[in-house]
Amino acid sequence: MAARLLPLVKLATKVTIAGGALYIACDSGLLGSSEQGSEALEKAKAAIPPAIEEWMKYFGLETRLPTIPKVEFSPVQAWNSGVRQSISSLSEAPTNAAKYTNQGLQYLKDLTK
Repeated sequence: MAARLLPLVKLATKVTIAGGALYIACDSGLLGSSEQGSEALEKAKAAIPPAIEEWMKYFGLETRLPTIPKVEFSPVQAWNSGVRQSISSLSEAPTNAAKYTNQGLQYLKDLTK
């Protein structure tokens, strides 16, 4: 009987953990717009180091964590530039394909002369 329940309990545990992670990601704004993602990143930067230090004190660890480097990076701008570059490449693809095809044909014609 227990042998049949163990896989079911394992599956239920995995589904619960995955569902909880998805709920937290949606609730914190990670799956929303880029502005919501930036806000969630700032909240995480503010909340994680104090929580880690608290747990280190709780477990009696005396090591110091390295400081978080200050990086001037805007996820909103990086996302937008990546999207622009992708769309630009896709819109130029037919023109580039025709250009490279013509170059290839010209090369083959030059070889057969």
